[in-house]
Amino acid sequence: MPASDVSAEDIAAQLRAVGLTPRVELHFRYTSIEAEVPEALPAETWREVLVVVAEADRFGLLANEEAGRIVWAAVDRAVPATGDVRGPGHQR
Repeated sequence: MPASDVSAEDIAAQLRAVGLTPRVELHFRYTSIEAEVPEALPAETWREVLVVVAEADRFGLLANEEAGRIVWAAVDRAVPATGDVRGPGHQR
């Protein structure tokens, strides 16, 4: 398992530890972690959540009436060291 996948799983585990229910999805170039954030999340827990998602390569908060509040993080996946790294559909 690439180190970046371990980091994404670590982030998800830490979000579970503070009471959130993260969803992890593998994408071609990154792994995403999302979790719904309840309205009444205590300030101390918010601080913990921010420390956790700050470990990712990118993170943010989506907040709107339809989705509610969703904290997200993205961890870049390792690029292969050898071979054709141009991706699907670009083979020789």
